Amino acid sequence: MSRFSQLSLSGSPSEEFALPRRNAVGDDVYEALLTQLITLRIAPGERISVDALVRDFGVSQTPIRAALIRLETEGLVLRKHNAGYSAAPIPSGERFRGMYEFRMMLEPAAAALATERMNEAQRAELTAMITAMEACLAEPGDPSYGRFAILDARFHEIIAEACGNENIIEALGRIYAHMHLIRLGHQTAVTEAAVKEHAAIWTAMAAGDANAAADAMRHHIAVSQTRMEPIYKRYR
Repeated sequence: MSRFSQLSLSGSPSEEFALPRRNAVGDDVYEALLTQLITLRIAPGERISVDALVRDFGVSQTPIRAALIRLETEGLVLRKHNAGYSAAPIPSGERFRGMYEFRMMLEPAAAALATERMNEAQRAELTAMITAMEACLAEPGDPSYGRFAILDARFHEIIAEACGNENIIEALGRIYAHMHLIRLGHQTAVTEAAVKEHAAIWTAMAAGDANAAADAMRHHIAVSQTRMEPIYKRYR
């Protein structure tokens, strides 16, 4: 299998940032950058050089810039005029607590509505998300955690979309909660508990039980906050 890899100063390939060519180049670059951001290998506030990434990944500027624009829309990267890109700062502990309160108000309701309103394509994608999350458990390390971050965010995004309420979709989309929360944890292993919580939500939804789906989502948010509390309380 061919692989992209970071190039050392001598021009020889290094395995540190190796990218499996599973998808389009832009998707692989996005996943690699996301992994570095959520594991804090690119530190909050650190400047991100497009030219350096071109050398590191051995690709053109086009997929690099596309990935950075995508990360900017997700709140993980900032762009300033004449200053280029930098990693977004870690939100304050108060901000994170507010995110959880906000999610607790909206996401259980979204899960209940989505249970009743989702279409076949959304059902299929949610099933695929759970299967892919479970696969991440067998692949420890930063790359697996980066993939899990993408799956986690997409899982919740699909549920929001499937609920059919534009106000809920827009409100949840604006807070970028999942990527920031995963970034704050910056674990390098996918936790079995998190995967089971997502699976419980989907099991209830697949069974058509809106109340159970809401309860499962409520439980997931509550235990996630408990897991994250010791970490995010350090940030003022």
